[in-house]
Amino acid sequence: MATVIERLDADQKEALKTKDSLRLSVIRLIKASLKNKQIQKGKELTDEDILDVLSSQAKQRKESIQQFLLAKRADLAEKEQKELEIIESYLPKQLSAEEIDEIIKSTLKEASITTTKEIGLAMKLIIPKIKGIADGKYVNQRVREILEAQS
Repeated sequence: MATVIERLDADQKEALKTKDSLRLSVIRLIKASLKNKQIQKGKELTDEDILDVLSSQAKQRKESIQQFLLAKRADLAEKEQKELEIIESYLPKQLSAEEIDEIIKSTLKEASITTTKEIGLAMKLIIPKIKGIADGKYVNQRVREILEAQS
């Protein structure tokens, strides 16, 4: 199984050959972000560090898409969407809504969390389980909904 870095290198070569400028620019941006993170840490990146960088890049694209749609700039939103799809191809498969709900419910049950006042604690327990494979904002929203439905 090739590492993300190896996949990025191979895909960059392929994008150069096929003259896929969008893919090439996104890969270069990811690699630059990874290099910056490595310099910042002062050592080799772990898989978790790489996941953080990719998740951060994906999150930025999602926020940009929302802003462009609000500004009625569908052309720019579409470009960001294509970039997001490229970035997501390097992330692990995202959990389905049912899988996320299952993780939330089992964690709430294990920790005996029953009120919305304990959302902070719930998220602290849930985030390590879903890191990189689910959107934190969505998970937080679902935790709130599930707790409100229980009370």
